[in-house]
Amino acid sequence: MERQHTEVVIAGAGPAGLALAVELRTHGVEVIVLERLAEVDRRAKAGAIHGRAAEMLDRRGLGGAIARVQDSIMAALGKPAPRGGKGGGPAAQGHFAGIWALREAPYATAGFTLIPQDRLEEVLAEHAAGLGAEIRRRHELVAYEQDGTGVTLTVDGPDGRYELRAGHLAGADGGRSRVRKLGGFAFPGTDGIITSYQALCEPDDPDFAPRGWNRYPGGLLVNGPVPRRLLMVEFDGPPADRDAPVTLDEVQAAARRITGTDVTLRSAASLTRFTDNARLADTYRDGRVLLVGDAAHVHSPFGGQGLLLGIGDAANLGWKLALVARGDAPDALLDTYTEERRPVAARVLDNTRAQVALMRPGPHVDALREIFTRMLDHDGANRYLTGLITGSDVRYDLGSAQDLVGRCYAPDTAVRTPEGDVRLADLQRTGRGLVIAADEAHAAVAEGWAGRVDVVAGTSELAPGASILVRADGFVAWTSDDPAPLEDALTRWYGAARVPVA
Repeated sequence: MERQHTEVVIAGAGPAGLALAVELRTHGVEVIVLERLAEVDRRAKAGAIHGRAAEMLDRRGLGGAIARVQDSIMAALGKPAPRGGKGGGPAAQGHFAGIWALREAPYATAGFTLIPQDRLEEVLAEHAAGLGAEIRRRHELVAYEQDGTGVTLTVDGPDGRYELRAGHLAGADGGRSRVRKLGGFAFPGTDGIITSYQALCEPDDPDFAPRGWNRYPGGLLVNGPVPRRLLMVEFDGPPADRDAPVTLDEVQAAARRITGTDVTLRSAASLTRFTDNARLADTYRDGRVLLVGDAAHVHSPFGGQGLLLGIGDAANLGWKLALVARGDAPDALLDTYTEERRPVAARVLDNTRAQVALMRPGPHVDALREIFTRMLDHDGANRYLTGLITGSDVRYDLGSAQDLVGRCYAPDTAVRTPEGDVRLADLQRTGRGLVIAADEAHAAVAEGWAGRVDVVAGTSELAPGASILVRADGFVAWTSDDPAPLEDALTRWYGAARVPVA
């Protein structure tokens, strides 16, 4: 068999895999993306991004492209595009289990961006390819073996089977990940208790169910947010056969059982079926093999947290893997990927389980939802749930007593420089770390990491008067209020200095 070589292979061209390709190519790392499908899957899946996912893509200069997709969708509907919560006052902009009451920051800045998953994949693929990533469609990973210097993959492509040698393999190949299964990663969790359908179709009676979220004795039906899009949930156990083709008759029968109507569904453009099994890999790394996105964690889609998690994984792993692949940082840096991201996914699994419990029909849950809704009138409770759903309250334990350290901050955060205020995101387009140096001594220290860390003279509204180190993923790694010196933080996250620190 022919053997080819590259630095990193990514299995799976979904949002997480493509976002990782963008991160790696931003750093100049050779990337081949393998995707078994011949083209983007057009079935209805996620319909929007929000919170940290939108902010992370903004950091890579993709905010404009994503906004243009939203604008085109809203123009086709004859409506103005939403712009987060700016100027929107206390109106609810997010939900928990269909309770539309989340109104706290960060909806004031990030909000929701309407972009179907297939369109998001197109934006990411175009950007990754423009950076030099090679995306191979109709190429399927069959097997792999790793050793001390790399990973050898066996791949089935349109022209036959071949071998591919890489320094690292990232499995971003979905909830039924072949990379995870071949690698023997444990994947414990809970089985599903619901059967759900998502459809793009034409009801014979457009008013058979009100727009929005509707709970019935027979289950849940969501009509919208775009015309013809229906989401149905029945609480009678998981699908009998998850692999059986989804038919319009099957989805129509579910709609009738849930609503108690005799609605007829026609002209289905997309039909999908899913359940709420929730599982989490015991580790995201085995040597030179890493798991990203749904390959590492699966859960129900309620709250729109799948893209949030997957893109967050890519943002966390990408710069670390690039540093290791280039020999700029020790291999142990990759261990921090599991340490930081796995607890975040565990929270999502728990809150999606809680949402399923809150969506069940019946008077007992009705009473619980009423209490829950009243609790969300209180700012503290509302802020807590908003942070949970959007990921805005995530704080990695980086060993610092400073609350600022370990947190991610919005792209619009102002950095005050001698030339004027600059958006934090605009300073992070390179994908490198960023030292915002409030004094010349810290700027001089950072010179030893030139090419891995950028330096800007100034201060930020996060810590006026202090110097800070911001990682490529937007998380603060150090401030001058820390007792440890800057060179310790730079060495920890970006390897040894090329030029000795004076």
